[in-house]
Amino acid sequence: MADARIQKKMKSGRHPSAQKRARQDAKRNARNISNASQMRTAMKKVRTAVAAKDKAAAQAALKAAIPVIAKTATKNAVHERTASRYISRLTLAVNQL
Repeated sequence: MADARIQKKMKSGRHPSAQKRARQDAKRNARNISNASQMRTAMKKVRTAVAAKDKAAAQAALKAAIPVIAKTATKNAVHERTASRYISRLTLAVNQL
């Protein structure tokens, strides 16, 4: 499920509630890493289309990226203002084409 660092952390608690908390943290950490990775991939697609000066592809990629970025902020994998800044900068880059 998770890498060795997370598994080591899971064994650290002695009390059952601490062990459960470690399991929950490992799940949440894996989920946050996945959401953040999806967000970075979506942002990269927009930047690639902008660099290629392909306005149609950039607009389509931006339209797909905005909900992914917003979802990542909703899940607290990134801060809301950080997500807003990402969306703003990507939109600005697409609009300048």
